[in-house]
Amino acid sequence: MADAPANSQHPFHLSWFLNYGVDEWNDPWASGGQNLDGTFYVDVARMLERAGFDFVLIEDKVAISETYGGTRAHDLKHALAPKLDPAPLATLIAAATERIGIVPTLSTSFYPPYMLARLTSTIDHISHGRAGWNIVTSGEDLAARNFGLDALDEHDHRYERAEEYVELAKQLWDSWEPDAIIRNRDSNTYADASKVRTIDFEGEFHRSRGPLNTSRSPQGRPVLCQAGASPRGRAFAARHADVIVAVAVSPEEMREFRDDIRARVASEGRDPDSCKVLFIVAPIIADTMDEAKARQDRLLDNPEFAERVLVMISSISGVDFSQFDLDAPVPEEVRTNGERGSLAQWLRKGAGKTLREHARRGLDDGVELVGTAAHVAERMGEVMEIAGGDGFLITSPVNRLNRRYVVEITEGLVPELQRRGLCRTEYASPLFRDNLLAF
Repeated sequence: MADAPANSQHPFHLSWFLNYGVDEWNDPWASGGQNLDGTFYVDVARMLERAGFDFVLIEDKVAISETYGGTRAHDLKHALAPKLDPAPLATLIAAATERIGIVPTLSTSFYPPYMLARLTSTIDHISHGRAGWNIVTSGEDLAARNFGLDALDEHDHRYERAEEYVELAKQLWDSWEPDAIIRNRDSNTYADASKVRTIDFEGEFHRSRGPLNTSRSPQGRPVLCQAGASPRGRAFAARHADVIVAVAVSPEEMREFRDDIRARVASEGRDPDSCKVLFIVAPIIADTMDEAKARQDRLLDNPEFAERVLVMISSISGVDFSQFDLDAPVPEEVRTNGERGSLAQWLRKGAGKTLREHARRGLDDGVELVGTAAHVAERMGEVMEIAGGDGFLITSPVNRLNRRYVVEITEGLVPELQRRGLCRTEYASPLFRDNLLAF
């Protein structure tokens, strides 16, 4: 990659939001839905790595939702299922790449802590220090039933359990000291037993003796990512996360959110610069401004798009949006035990609109980025300067993927950002965490 010019604004980070499921199967630029062996997403990760992206986040759900209309038919119609396990895909991507970070989503409600700590440590070994963990507590009662439970715990109680869970995982990752492996040929000793210890963790919700039977991984522990938007979620993220992803309507809201997170991080005794806040965006790019706007209009005017958005927000929140009048105002008072922060943000962004109008804007209706690659790059720089950092998590406008869209971003938008000195031209380190902390 060419060297970037000097710029008063420091670079920002780029990441990508993946769903390991069906691609945009009925689009001519996709694979026709025949991508479930993971090869399509491995190709995508290679393209993102060539463009210098920090990481790819692999989203997950562990149930087929039946919230919208009381049936799973809508999830299946819109290819929200099938959805495959992100951990094996993470290892495939690790074997095919060298520098990009890989962040599978794993739920604290369903994975035993020891199993998760061991799994993520293994992925960090396989990737030579590029593993992360997107921490979720899950928000669907149907998912709980798949694991033999009647329902999920109450929202804030799930975070209380997750607090203890993450603390246990950290102790397991640290149960091997950095210099425990000595490979002493004279004494024929591979590892120093005095530097591998039990943790004897006894919490309210979890217990584990330890130690891990995997050795300390290249990063020591994976990069921790979290997306809680509720007050409880923000507090949790400030205590534990290395990366926080969020949605915001305006650059001013982005700054307000980031300032709040940084203050919370500082109150936990952590360096605010050690926690990066990335905002979800879905750029639409074309050769001309008119063509980009026309592409946006074609997407949003498709009635299938609005229905898919309502099916998705129903799945996330546990609220059946089919019960509401599409041509009435967006409902204000809706309660959920699911993803409260996501639902509250989505409802707030719909204030003053009908439900149909709001659904037409999409699920992640954040800062609008529509235009030529040069225009969108310039706008991203302006937005990030107002917000104060730290970068973006890019997703497809339809939350499904085709090859053309990836090329437009990696070979159209990113070179424009690089020419402006707004994103990296090379990786500073083989380790994921080091690249996050490089600026």
